[in-house]
Amino acid sequence: MSPAEKLLRSLIALPSVNPAFLPENHPLAGEERVADFIATMATQANLDVEFKHVFSRRANVLVHYVPEKKIKKRVLLAPHMDTVGLADDSQLIPVSRKGRLYGRGACDTKGSIAAMLYSLMQVARSKTRPRHTEIIFAGLVDEENGQGGSRALVATRLKADLAIVGEPTRQQVVTAHKGDLWLQFQTRGKSAHGSRPELGRNAVHAMAKIVDLLETKYAAQLRRRRHPLLGQPTINVGSIRGGTQPNIVPAECRISADRRTIPGESEASVRSELRALLKRHGLKATLLNTKTAVCLPLETDPRLRLVKSFLEMTGQKKPLGVDYFCDASVLAAGGIPSIVFGPGDIAQAHTADEWIALRSLEEAAALLMRFLESLP
Repeated sequence: MSPAEKLLRSLIALPSVNPAFLPENHPLAGEERVADFIATMATQANLDVEFKHVFSRRANVLVHYVPEKKIKKRVLLAPHMDTVGLADDSQLIPVSRKGRLYGRGACDTKGSIAAMLYSLMQVARSKTRPRHTEIIFAGLVDEENGQGGSRALVATRLKADLAIVGEPTRQQVVTAHKGDLWLQFQTRGKSAHGSRPELGRNAVHAMAKIVDLLETKYAAQLRRRRHPLLGQPTINVGSIRGGTQPNIVPAECRISADRRTIPGESEASVRSELRALLKRHGLKATLLNTKTAVCLPLETDPRLRLVKSFLEMTGQKKPLGVDYFCDASVLAAGGIPSIVFGPGDIAQAHTADEWIALRSLEEAAALLMRFLESLP
């Protein structure tokens, strides 16, 4: 068994379910056990460790490799420690079959944690370790919910020349991903007895017209926009709630929609175009204000020196874009040029039989090690 696989097995066995997906005070909730394990392993490798409080009993863990000479560059390795919920407790038992390792978090993103932490520990012991580059491993909390860990890290005003954000990309370098807006629309009508619907105004009927508009004409409008790496933005109406019972004309209805954005789009521009769309089609609804954190799209210039170097190290000719949102956008918005890279396939993330190919884990660790050793 390789050292990277051994690390990953230990990580899978430590529950770190995001508390958002469990009842309050659930014993399997939180990243504390994983953070403590990372700290222990890093300390044994003579690396400096610090915890940065984010929420109650939830802290980012920062592992520092400090070079022997004056720091001229800083590189951040940033996987997240939290996972989605468990189908059952058996997902905490790592099982290997036919070159795959199964378990919750195997690819999203404990595989990235194992590859990044192992490569950093090896580089710290290497004779060819960087002399002028500080490397910080940042195990982040809360990526699966509100990205509280990366937002807290940015709030410290940490500066770095590059962040490599751990996500399952099949060892491909990703420089762009879509943003995400969760929007709520509300229609209001007038209640009346179900036997005399003509005396009321049906808010559900009014909303049905809006849902149809969003899923047809608006979706077609979005398909005419293209980003070279990300394709088109999208809209999905994911939930609808309205009325109380069949014999009452509903006076209120709400829908929630997921709007994936591409670079060049902002929350303000999306809200403005949606209000104009409704007005143009003679439909009335309130676009409610939500308290969800802003999830901007990512677009990092692949010509940046360190990004270009990492691309060359992997042998990849062109960077990729992905549809999902992750911590990379948060770090980039905080001034840290960011890319996404890690072992595993996003298709396996969040599934009941989540797995990672062990070959993928080893390849990612080797690529990261070569890149880190190449730093000045």
